[in-house]
Amino acid sequence: MRNDYAQSDTAQPVAAQSRGMYILYDTMIEGRPCPDGSFSHVIFLEGRQLSDKAKYIGGVEDETVLELLRSSSGLHQLVHSIGVSIQALDEQDTVVRFTLQHWGKTDRYSGTQMTADCPADGSQTRLILGEYECSPDDDAPGLFRFAFEREGALARVHLVLYLNEGYRAAPLEPEPPVEFGSPAYQAMIARSLLHTGNTKRLKAAIDKARRGEEVTLAYIGGSLTQGAGAVPLHSQCYAYRSCERFRQLYGGAGGDSIRLVKAGVGGTSSELGVVRYEWDVLREGAVQPDIVVIEFAVNDADDETRGACFESLVLKALHAANRPAVILLFSVFIQDWNLQDRLAPVGWHYDLPMVSVKDAVVEQFYLTREKGQVVSKRQYFSDIYHPTNTGHAIMTDCLELLFDTVDRTVAHEQDVELDKPPLIGGEFSEVRLLDRRHAYPLATIEEGSFHETDLDLQLAELDDHAHGTPLFPYNWMHGDDANNSSFKLTLSCRSLIMLYKDSGSSAFGTAQITVDGELFKTADPHAINWTHCNAMLLLNEPTAREHTVEICMQPGHENRRFTILGFGYVG
Repeated sequence: MRNDYAQSDTAQPVAAQSRGMYILYDTMIEGRPCPDGSFSHVIFLEGRQLSDKAKYIGGVEDETVLELLRSSSGLHQLVHSIGVSIQALDEQDTVVRFTLQHWGKTDRYSGTQMTADCPADGSQTRLILGEYECSPDDDAPGLFRFAFEREGALARVHLVLYLNEGYRAAPLEPEPPVEFGSPAYQAMIARSLLHTGNTKRLKAAIDKARRGEEVTLAYIGGSLTQGAGAVPLHSQCYAYRSCERFRQLYGGAGGDSIRLVKAGVGGTSSELGVVRYEWDVLREGAVQPDIVVIEFAVNDADDETRGACFESLVLKALHAANRPAVILLFSVFIQDWNLQDRLAPVGWHYDLPMVSVKDAVVEQFYLTREKGQVVSKRQYFSDIYHPTNTGHAIMTDCLELLFDTVDRTVAHEQDVELDKPPLIGGEFSEVRLLDRRHAYPLATIEEGSFHETDLDLQLAELDDHAHGTPLFPYNWMHGDDANNSSFKLTLSCRSLIMLYKDSGSSAFGTAQITVDGELFKTADPHAINWTHCNAMLLLNEPTAREHTVEICMQPGHENRRFTILGFGYVG
């Protein structure tokens, strides 16, 4: 197993006092392009994310301390100062501007910004909280921002919270580096091979690559597939790296015939994934992937269909005319959680290859190095959700083991059996996207006051791109004028999913959705409170009939915005 790009675990931390606790420890950061033209790395802290960093990175177990970290007032009660040490990986990067942004109570960005210019030479810069004038509107710590002078700049950071008198933190002990390729490491990776499955399609893709023919590997999933936690994201994420590994192993001279399609979108489940598959993976028929890796094991808690959309996505991929191999990948959160128990039965049902990162790493997390631990949670996770470069390297090696195992076996003579009833549900496998560009001929749309187009959209780094691509650009937005005439969609269908935009901006308000004259639900874009795509199931019936959906702003929100990104429908 190669580890050419794994995150270093050997950098020594800045000496921490007994009243200091680590929040970031040897964390890779990079200058990523932002919509305003700057180059920054942003780490979100909202909800339990800051306290979870203290718990899992800093080893804090005191619940009183962890609770204080969840509010701005608690942070000031607990923390005297913040120590930031940044070491640039290129000598031309001399200064990085650090900001702690507090979320405001009335508006997300109305809170205090605590900023300091930090020399990127490994020395520590100390921000004394008492020296900053704080807003009474401060609600909770929102994010850390590291602003660079150029795109692509790389650095490592340690961040320590120094505590006020009366509070103490456990010292952080340096950990030995991960021994990639060791017998213990190989044994850990071996546990990831949950099921080899029917090898006919995957073996055919490998043989096709060996012949020098074009082979496309497609990856669809959430933020892990997008590359979150990897630095640089576009080239160190597991999707890019496992495609490169496949190219090296089977792509022949140069490997130029191996193509990557990466379609991970942060914070989204297979309920959205099944709708965007035609657009983001198949590129409206321009792409026919030979291998499709599906990764929603840590995102599908929000799937309203409880697995039917996941199985429908699997079936949509399996039924393609070119018969791609479908691999199910089960990643894991830092709390040892995923939805493998719900989703793996779909893989067993269709005899699909399955790789479980959870099975590989969780058990050994609780061992000592002497008893067989290979990688710690601190080394594997960059936060409570996403892997570090080391974690992405492990995911890559897990997929390589599957490729290698299938390559060394005799292919099944018979293809996967698809002529069987779905296990959970396949009613969304023929879902299609409806938006401004993809208007269904039999749909009648009255835009009403939703006649504007939203340009401030969630971005995702697709394929091997370092830049973000706006998602669902052909949308309908209600502007901030007082006109509140309804958006009306009349369509014959049996299933309908509405896609809408979440936002952290106070300019956005709540919309009411009426289905066939009955008030169905309200859609609150602040339920998640950051700019990203959301899916809401409006109807799911056995047979198609004509339905009318009306969307208007909730009373009192007429002057606010709301964006309908599109719809997924089954005729």
